[in-house]
Amino acid sequence: QVQLVESGGGLVQAGGSLRLSCAASGRTFSTLVMGWFRQAPGKEREFVAAISRSGGSTDYGDSVKGRFTISRENAKNTVYLQMNSLKPEDTAVYYCAAGRLKVVTASLYDYWGRGTQVTVSS
Repeated sequence: QVQLVESGGGLVQAGGSLRLSCAASGRTFSTLVMGWFRQAPGKEREFVAAISRSGGSTDYGDSVKGRFTISRENAKNTVYLQMNSLKPEDTAVYYCAAGRLKVVTASLYDYWGRGTQVTVSS
């Protein structure tokens, strides 16, 4: 089993920045594709970003392109999501996920963290 723990969420003003972290344990981190998803109340889970095992390939949801950056440090078993120019519509619970394929469909990821709340005020 793989355990994922997100951190770094909180309250931030519109236009501000926040950096989320996800620490993995229980399995060799470098074998896992990592992703970030978010879910606002009453809405479906939305793809945010994904990164390949080596970190050489990334993918982003259209709503966050140019504002968010996903990265990973395999030596620390950690993946990050740097969020800049935050908007109120970015408010959601953000989930870290791990899987075998770098895809945008949440159901295809195998492991999930508990989530961390991000709230952007206007």
